Amino acid sequence: MRNLLLTISIFICSGLQAQNISTYTQRLNENWQFVREDLGGIWEAVRPVKEGQPEALPLWEDIELPHCFNASDAVDPDVNYYEGPGWYRTKLHIENPYENGRTLLLFEGGGQKTDVYIGTEKAGSHVGGYDEWTVDITEQLGSFPSDFNNVPLSIRCDNSRDLEMIPSDLSDFNVYGGLYRYVNLIYVPETYISQVHIQAVIGDDEKTGQIKIDGLLAGDRSNKTQLKLQLFNQQNELVEEELINTANETFERELTIKNPKVWSTDDPYLYNISIELTVNGQRQKYTDRFAFRSFRFEEKGPFYLNGERLLLRGTHRHEDHAGVAAAMTEDMIRKEMQMIKDMGANFIRLGHYQQSRIVLNLCDSLGILVWEEIPWCRGGLGGAIYQEQAKRMLTNMITQHFNHPSVIMWGLGNENDWPGDYPEFDKNAIRAFMSELNDLAHRLDSSRKTSIRRCDFCKDIVDVYSPSIWAGWYRGKYTEYKDVSLEEMKRVDRFFHAEWGASSHAGRHSEDPDMGLEHVRTGGGADERSGDAALVGGQARVSRDGDWTETYACNLFDWTLKEQETMPWLTGAAFWAFKDFSTPIRPENPVPYVNQKGVVTRDLTPKESYYVFQSYWSKKPMVHIYGHTWPVRWGKAGESRLVKVYSNCEEVELFLNGKSQGIKKRDAQNFPAAGLYWNVEFESGKNHLKAVAISTKEKYEDEFELDYQTQTWLPATQLKIEEIEIDKQYSWIKVSALDQNKVLCLDARNKVSFSVAGDVQLIDNLGTPNGSRVVQLANGVAKIKIEKEGERYSVAVQSQGLKTALLTQ
Repeated sequence: MRNLLLTISIFICSGLQAQNISTYTQRLNENWQFVREDLGGIWEAVRPVKEGQPEALPLWEDIELPHCFNASDAVDPDVNYYEGPGWYRTKLHIENPYENGRTLLLFEGGGQKTDVYIGTEKAGSHVGGYDEWTVDITEQLGSFPSDFNNVPLSIRCDNSRDLEMIPSDLSDFNVYGGLYRYVNLIYVPETYISQVHIQAVIGDDEKTGQIKIDGLLAGDRSNKTQLKLQLFNQQNELVEEELINTANETFERELTIKNPKVWSTDDPYLYNISIELTVNGQRQKYTDRFAFRSFRFEEKGPFYLNGERLLLRGTHRHEDHAGVAAAMTEDMIRKEMQMIKDMGANFIRLGHYQQSRIVLNLCDSLGILVWEEIPWCRGGLGGAIYQEQAKRMLTNMITQHFNHPSVIMWGLGNENDWPGDYPEFDKNAIRAFMSELNDLAHRLDSSRKTSIRRCDFCKDIVDVYSPSIWAGWYRGKYTEYKDVSLEEMKRVDRFFHAEWGASSHAGRHSEDPDMGLEHVRTGGGADERSGDAALVGGQARVSRDGDWTETYACNLFDWTLKEQETMPWLTGAAFWAFKDFSTPIRPENPVPYVNQKGVVTRDLTPKESYYVFQSYWSKKPMVHIYGHTWPVRWGKAGESRLVKVYSNCEEVELFLNGKSQGIKKRDAQNFPAAGLYWNVEFESGKNHLKAVAISTKEKYEDEFELDYQTQTWLPATQLKIEEIEIDKQYSWIKVSALDQNKVLCLDARNKVSFSVAGDVQLIDNLGTPNGSRVVQLANGVAKIKIEKEGERYSVAVQSQGLKTALLTQ
């Protein structure tokens, strides 16, 4: 275990929470300045500035942390996102309460290369955008003996392209720059606890729990140290207490407790640990959480948690959000993770890099099992510097996140069969390095499994392998899912299906979602191959030839979920991805530079597909009529139209315009919508739908109104623009595609561009369907929000081949 204690891992939160090494901790969120360019040297960041003199350059902007270089330009449709250096600066107020204590800066993550300066003196550096790291600034503070209220802290971050760094810039996500995770100021005594690893194992009799604790001390080791160790249950009741005396750099202790309670996805029971250090009359308190649980992947079979089969129902997460990119606050992260749990997920793959401890803490407390991986992603294999970074990040990931009971797999890479960064692509070299990482991971942590996704020539190296299966999107049809998965399962010892799904443009729906897909071939496998993700060339496929409707995506999800329920050998699967996210390699998508495979948009607005998953996975009763984001349906007068209801309740009754359409009983194997579907005849114009679900004699309801359009339309010839006022400050600008008869063209998918002039600005660069100034129409309509700064302004909407629409106030 001692070789695990290679890095300092700290998480900042209150009470007996995950890994907090000091009571004296402060998040440095406010009073920062930033400039997105390089400086000539550190003196430019700290030199005295007099207003109006040349020394005032460059111009710094006031910001708060967390902060990302690319909060806007990652999804700007007109530019490549910025990759280069940027500088941050602030003044520290130092009040270390410990005599001869140490002052630390903890970086929870920052991209991608970071240098730290106190005054003009360099205090530390780090390479890698996703692991935590700490800089001891005690010695540098000696240069400021008389003014601890204004200690200059300057930080240079750099996300420039670098072929000797991971991840590859060929990755399907932005390699962000900035201090996009929290920075913390920490005070500790001259001798302090820097790391603790906890292994909790249930005894064979299931009536006892063995706890092995390994700790690392840092700082001055000239004096003996006393440690007071306390264990508490989830109710904060004292379970065990011991005193430890040590004169070494490490300490160990093994404890046994009676009748341990296990952690599970339904009941994530956590124990708390407190270790109080006393040396020379000074005290430090370390707190953390841990849990008892066991798991196994049966060879050629399912997954077991605490001895019982558990179908892993999962998704994926990128650290990305509208308006802030990677700089998600704790509140944003908490909201997202709660939505994932409310959807019914019990598993998540953190793609494609180690993520914030806030995420891991929430997985622990919410009951979400985790596959976490290092960012060795695409491009091939670099040289010695590249490989050293990968090994260092793997070591850091395991040592820093070792105590989280939610983690069951350490991912070693993603799509490492994808060439492009180097003239040569050497499969044997990749295999050799993958083996080296696999051995390292097992040495660091023998209790968890290793895993990779999509690198067939390395599938025999790791413990758990996920092939590429995209039935119904990049290859084949979704009805092939079960057969293809069974064949892939037979090729490896332990199979898991990571990444499946479909892109959907939120707000786009279809009365015939399979139209035009008759040329998609079946029987040739459903893996993603070179060029399949492109929107041009290659064989017929839904990703290129489909219309990216929510309707089709829901059908694909619905079919696949019902099949997964009937695959007794399946360990589990994780659809890609929970939330739409930015990517530099998809400029032609309906929302430019956004991967739209999420079941929520980039601002966490649920798409219809969110409720498909909830209907299969959630244990909390729910009912949702498909089409809340489908305001206008169409067809002939008197023509039957399908209405689907997603629910996990036993039976549902549907009402159209107050009249019952009958009661349907839920049957998970009755596609679509588990049998909760009706063919109804809408009236021309306004219609009201209401669904009443019954579960254990309780009623749950959902309802909304829609228009039914019976007028047919010709190709679009004009754009209609209108302003819909929200309040005195904000309005929606809505554009509609009309034909020569001014009939709404409900299948129009034209790309439109919004622009403004005068006392107004667009609320754009959010990477959402309603927050991009360039976007494809959804059922003939698009909209964007404006902020009004006065009474005189103009808005224009352009689309190739159509006359520009103008609105002037």
